[in-house]
Amino acid sequence: MNYSIVEQDDKVILSLTGKIMGGPEASELNGKINQLIDDGKLKIIIDLEQVEWMNSSGLGILIDAVTVLKNNNGALRLVNVSDRIKNLLKITKLNTVFDLCESLDEAKTSF
Repeated sequence: MNYSIVEQDDKVILSLTGKIMGGPEASELNGKINQLIDDGKLKIIIDLEQVEWMNSSGLGILIDAVTVLKNNNGALRLVNVSDRIKNLLKITKLNTVFDLCESLDEAKTSF
C-alpha cells in the first residue's frame, strides 16, 4: 500500500493505492492521519480508486480516522469506492458509518 497527500483549501485528499491491510504501512498511514488531525486538518477525503482490496485492519484504520475526526468536530469522506469495498462495508454494516461520495468534486462540496 502506498499513499499520497494533497491539500486543497481546507481539505486534505489522501489517495491510497494497492491493498490496505495490516503491517507497518497500515501503522504509518494511521499515524499520518492522526498527525493531520493534530495539525488541525479536520476535513479529510480518502480516495480509494486505486485500492485493490481491504481487510479488517484496513477497515480499522478508516474506523479510527472517522472516530477521531468526529470527536474533533471534523469529517471524513470516502470517494471512488469500488463495488467490492462497498460490499465489504455493507456486510460489516459500516456503510452507515462512512459518508461515501461518487466523485472527488462531490466529496469536496459535501463538507
